[in-house]
Amino acid sequence: MAANGAPPETDEFWIFDQRVPGWVTGYVRRFWQASQDHRGTPEAPGRVVTLIERSHWASLVDAHDSAPEKVWGVAYRIKADKVAEVKEYLDIREINGYTIHYTPFYPADGSPLIRTLVYIGTPDNDQFTGPQDPQALAEHIYVSEGPSGLNRDYLLSLEKALNELSPESGDAHVTDLSNRVREIERKRREGELAVEGFEHPVSHEFRRVSSVDEQEETEKA
Repeated sequence: MAANGAPPETDEFWIFDQRVPGWVTGYVRRFWQASQDHRGTPEAPGRVVTLIERSHWASLVDAHDSAPEKVWGVAYRIKADKVAEVKEYLDIREINGYTIHYTPFYPADGSPLIRTLVYIGTPDNDQFTGPQDPQALAEHIYVSEGPSGLNRDYLLSLEKALNELSPESGDAHVTDLSNRVREIERKRREGELAVEGFEHPVSHEFRRVSSVDEQEETEKA
């Protein structure tokens, strides 16, 4: 399952024969996973999304104290002759704290349930950050950068992709962080805010890793 419903920007990802928008239940999506290998570095990890079991999330103190019952995303059916390639690629891409899980996926068009494979960073993995202050998190995302690019681009692309799936597919957590990042950018652009953290640009060496790189790690959850 992918949290990002955006189509690929190149022909490289045409290894699936079905793309199905829809949702899973029983989870909450949060930017509570550190990223040392895509949107950050080991010295300065970025932040990416993961799914948290709703029952566990309910036991935590979260400034974003509500979450939709449906976690929207996209399920891809991989062509049979590409399954091994995709599995190998994802196992490498998701090595930074993510593990394989299976969950029912509800297609938006009312089709029968699909059993989907999802990579999730569970609370017991070393990269799980837990609840964070939204403004501090937005500021952290704004200045973070890794081999796959700017952390804020990841956030804003995810917001856009989710909003395009359905009139009800937006995520308030993602939108609030996006709005905060846009406000930081506005203040920086207008000279109201000096932002540190751009002195040492990071090489985007992971921009074109393999035939599935265009979907990148916004699809983790």
